[in-house]
Amino acid sequence: MSLPLIQLAPAGPSAARRAVLARRVRLFVAATITYNVIEAVVAITAGTLASSTALIGFGLDSIIEVASAAAVAWQFAGRAPEAREKTALRIIAVSFFALAAYVTVESVRALLGGAEAEHSSTGLVLAGLSLLVMPVLSYAQRRAGRELGSRSAVADSKQTLLCTYLSAVLLVGLAVNSLFGWSWADPLAALVIAAVAVKEGREAWKGDSCCAPNAALHATAGATTSDAPAEAATAAAGEADACGCQPGCSCCGTSS
Repeated sequence: MSLPLIQLAPAGPSAARRAVLARRVRLFVAATITYNVIEAVVAITAGTLASSTALIGFGLDSIIEVASAAAVAWQFAGRAPEAREKTALRIIAVSFFALAAYVTVESVRALLGGAEAEHSSTGLVLAGLSLLVMPVLSYAQRRAGRELGSRSAVADSKQTLLCTYLSAVLLVGLAVNSLFGWSWADPLAALVIAAVAVKEGREAWKGDSCCAPNAALHATAGATTSDAPAEAATAAAGEADACGCQPGCSCCGTSS
């Protein structure tokens, strides 16, 4: 007679590890806010001097990203971050929607015949620097957020990653305009970014239950009386990753 086997789901991070991860998230958020404030001031100033709608829009996008990062900072400032998860996600979603709306309006205005922007060396340097800084911040925050199981931290990391795309669009737009005078290239690419922002905003607004903050801490038990059921139970238990995500979950996948 074989004894019943208890199958446990993969254990999540310990309380001490979760505290470390929460501190990391706060650090990454603080770094993101600091950089974006500087970025906003420089971009809006340079954009005003060069009559560049793209640069001004990029600076305003930085302000929206500050609001998103501030929402996560507010969430993790409390003793029970999970209780503030939904509100933080909604703030992040609204930030995405606001960004998409602004980029769309400004892109359409530019396509319909806005003022031609002048060359901006400051804008080119700023866009290039953001291309280097933002992917690092996004990856670090997303990695910590996934391990912690925080949907809002992952969503905010996507907001930061979106800034990378906007930086690339800005860099190409400024460079093409300076070299060839093709002023239509930037607004067309920006419309694609706006569509991505809407998609990410919808995901943040809905929130995926597959990555609930404490999902990885819940163990499942099952009794088996033969080797086949035992193997099936083990396989099922192994489907969830460290943050509790199930196969097909998009909230903390490896994609942006």
